[in-house]
Amino acid sequence: MPSPTTTTINGLTVEGKGDLEILMTRAFKAPAQLVFDCWTKPEHMKRWFGPSDWTLPVCDIDLRPGGKYRFVMKKDAKADNPTEYSATNDEMCIYGEYIDVEAPTRLVCTENFEEPYFESMGSGTINTLIMKEEGDTTTMYATTLYKNREQRDVVLNESGMAGGAAESFGRMEELLKTLS
Repeated sequence: MPSPTTTTINGLTVEGKGDLEILMTRAFKAPAQLVFDCWTKPEHMKRWFGPSDWTLPVCDIDLRPGGKYRFVMKKDAKADNPTEYSATNDEMCIYGEYIDVEAPTRLVCTENFEEPYFESMGSGTINTLIMKEEGDTTTMYATTLYKNREQRDVVLNESGMAGGAAESFGRMEELLKTLS
């Protein structure tokens, strides 16, 4: 498998760190609290999370250490340009548990997938989200810690994750403009 590289798409930088991590970095013209709210309030997450040809009809969040979350994404059957994995899977369920919640600067959780297709691309990870506010900009640092290098490299090099994440964070940016 090729060595991980750094990719920048529409303001999102995605890079492999060490043998087990992926770091995504993105700046938003919004206060840290609003960026944090976009990650933790179902009414906001439903408006930005995932590629544009998917919806998020289920977004359950119990935001506290030990609290659980569960997101069910569904492919839009009318999508003109479906994402790569949507050809074989029209639903994706992501679930986990919050480990640390420090609004508005830190959010740590586990992440798992119900579908075997997605399991090889990252189930059992630890996600750490850090928000650093400077002036009118908040920089988000999202680190995913994988169980092994092979799993990390599949996500980094073969899954199309960078493009999907860039599209999703572009949608978050548009939502933040309406919330500011």
